[in-house]
Amino acid sequence: MPSQSELLVTNCPMCNVVVADKGYDTEKLREFIRDNSGTPFISLKDSSLVGNENIDWCMYKYKHLVENAFGQIKQYRGTATRYEKLE
Repeated sequence: MPSQSELLVTNCPMCNVVVADKGYDTEKLREFIRDNSGTPFISLKDSSLVGNENIDWCMYKYKHLVENAFGQIKQYRGTATRYEKLE
């Protein structure tokens, strides 16, 4: 059975590049992305035996934009869903 991250990559057929953080650091996922004509940009964990020399750090920094967007959604959740006190 495929993992949730593999299902996410499978359901995004237009993606040529997959940017992820250290939580998705598995060689199995990297191979799956390469097999589906993609390029993985996933930082390695600090405990990894292999270094991060082959990662494109400029591309990896774009994940910051996505993290900020989710942060704004979480911050303004009350306004967006109009939670009000009942009187």
